[in-house]
Amino acid sequence: MGKLDGKSALVTGAGRGIGRSIALKLASEGAGVVVNDLDEDPAREVVEEIRKNGGTAVPFPGSVTGDGFAPAFVGVAVDTFGGVDIIINNAGYTWDSVVQKMTDEQWHAIVDLHLKAPFDILRAAQPVISAAVRKERADGRTVHRKVVNISSVAGLFGNAGQANYSAAKAGIVGLTKTLAKEWGRYNVNVNCVAFGFIQTRLTEATADGDAYIDVEGRQIKVGVNPHLLEMLNRAIPLGRAGTPDEAAGSVVMFTYPESDYVSGQVIVTGGGFEG
Repeated sequence: MGKLDGKSALVTGAGRGIGRSIALKLASEGAGVVVNDLDEDPAREVVEEIRKNGGTAVPFPGSVTGDGFAPAFVGVAVDTFGGVDIIINNAGYTWDSVVQKMTDEQWHAIVDLHLKAPFDILRAAQPVISAAVRKERADGRTVHRKVVNISSVAGLFGNAGQANYSAAKAGIVGLTKTLAKEWGRYNVNVNCVAFGFIQTRLTEATADGDAYIDVEGRQIKVGVNPHLLEMLNRAIPLGRAGTPDEAAGSVVMFTYPESDYVSGQVIVTGGGFEG
């Protein structure tokens, strides 16, 4: 028996890295997972891994910023699992520049991804959650649902070259605290995890500085200079970056019954680093 048996979970950006670890952990506790990723192959690979381990999952590839994405994403959970119990807004990447060189495209792409897309998904989920709560109350039952939004230490303390990302990640904290107040009447716990330095494909050491990922036709530079990486590790009290599994653990613990009286909170998963 898992802690999340019978629950359904929506996870964005779940094809790789932290999102993949989140999806696997949720499934290992019994949740049925809707696995989203921008790219279809990684999403399907995670679904196959979950199924191979005896879990239940369905893929839902696509851009979280796409027209009509949010209601369709929520609809898959309703059609497949009968409702929505857990929402993890994890999808993201960075597109950095100092403010005087940042384009409108850079600003809107990152703010839409990290702030507007979670808002859209949560707004689309509200009627489903509200209807379920009415039925549960008529049956004399109380069910806790969980939302975990992902922020960053950049959103809490700022980071040079990341005006777009820092602003969006600060905004998601405000969204979290507001929905914790609005959705308390539905017994929905809304919390936020702010990541510090986590080892992913976006933060690998790149000495030559020419590592890129393709995001909807955009070539986005990724990676960290090895010397800067060494400095970052020295600044972290635990002396190292976190792993995707460690990052995922701090997210998934907010979905457990033990967190039923925790809401509106932001925890930093950063090895003691606080900007």
